[in-house]
Amino acid sequence: MKIIYLCFILVSIFCSSTCCQAQTKSLFNGKDLSGWHADVPDMDNNPSVKSPFIVRNGMLVSMGNPGGHLITDAIYQNYRLEVEYRFAGEPGNCGALVHASTPRALYKMFPKSIEVQMMHENAGDFWCIVEDISVPDMEKRRGDKNKWGTTEDKLRRILNLTDGTEKPLGQWNRMVIECLNDSVKVWLNNDLVNYGFNCTAQKGQIALQAEGAEVEFRKVALTPITKLSEKQ
Repeated sequence: MKIIYLCFILVSIFCSSTCCQAQTKSLFNGKDLSGWHADVPDMDNNPSVKSPFIVRNGMLVSMGNPGGHLITDAIYQNYRLEVEYRFAGEPGNCGALVHASTPRALYKMFPKSIEVQMMHENAGDFWCIVEDISVPDMEKRRGDKNKWGTTEDKLRRILNLTDGTEKPLGQWNRMVIECLNDSVKVWLNNDLVNYGFNCTAQKGQIALQAEGAEVEFRKVALTPITKLSEKQ
């Protein structure tokens, strides 16, 4: 009888914990770009220009050109974003933007946001785009304090913490971005590559870039961070 009672308690605890956990949802359905919209300046006045964001073989693909952003319709706060990506051909530039808001706030192209860099051999860097964030060893990783800023011609790049975390070209990289209150943490292939705090934004849209290189995304998933999962 005691064994049966103990089993009942364990099952109850397991079920309660499972039910309270936030559920991961895919932001990309593998079929179309529902839930997203493209902001590509070259498309404004030229109907012949095609969007650089397409769906191919069940993957979300950024063709790289013309430059622009694919932005979620929804606004998110306190979450973990998991992205699996690879450069389809030549290595190049791309990024995932969090806390995105005002479109074309920088260089009439980039939305106000914090960019988590995906550029080959620089993945995990922060770029401040009319929003700001602090990190440990700030001057070492950002440069001359007098030149810091969030707009054109300022030092907006904050170097990541590690080298050699990217997979060889052609292989899939897994990036996890955790946005919790005013902090942003980034893991690349299970290595913590950046950590920032005192972020000037705590919510916003999520965006993926078209910035010159073809990039394939096979997973873009979001898990809300609840009080329970925050403690885990």
